[in-house]
Amino acid sequence: MIGSFTRSARSGGPTPMRRYLRHRVLSEAPTPTDHSMMQRALELARDAAAKGEVPVGAVVYETHSGSILAEAANARECESDPAAHAELIAIRSACAARNDWRLNDCTLVVTLEPCAMCAGLIVGARVGRVVYGADDPKAGAVRSLYQLLEDPRFNHRVSPIRGVMAQESAQLLHDFFRARR
Repeated sequence: MIGSFTRSARSGGPTPMRRYLRHRVLSEAPTPTDHSMMQRALELARDAAAKGEVPVGAVVYETHSGSILAEAANARECESDPAAHAELIAIRSACAARNDWRLNDCTLVVTLEPCAMCAGLIVGARVGRVVYGADDPKAGAVRSLYQLLEDPRFNHRVSPIRGVMAQESAQLLHDFFRARR
């Protein structure tokens, strides 16, 4: 058993855990642009709450220039679409704006930790950076339940920056659901 942590029994090469540690990218600190984009995402989330949507907002911007490519809020209720998450809408709009499905040089900022569906889209679109506010202990697939963005089995990995304006994001969600009860 101890040997399995250092070498694969069959090939003599590194185990999946070693490959994971070798490819893992350390989280970086949030930038001032990340904070201003999170403020915009929170505005979008507040607008969504006013429409009866779960208050989640997302912004996709070019990392080097800070130019916003797309922004969105949850629209599941308004569009009767279970996939109308803020991240999905923003990523699809950003890809359309660039006429390219790759967003390697872009940052996604979202108020709530992405779910498994959105995490899969982040990997598929090759988003370069992900910044999020509040953790989602019930459906979070970035840190809380799964770590899909850093899974070494995928062909693209992103080390997320978590907790940016987390208190504001969590409070917005808390207030929304308290008012619904």
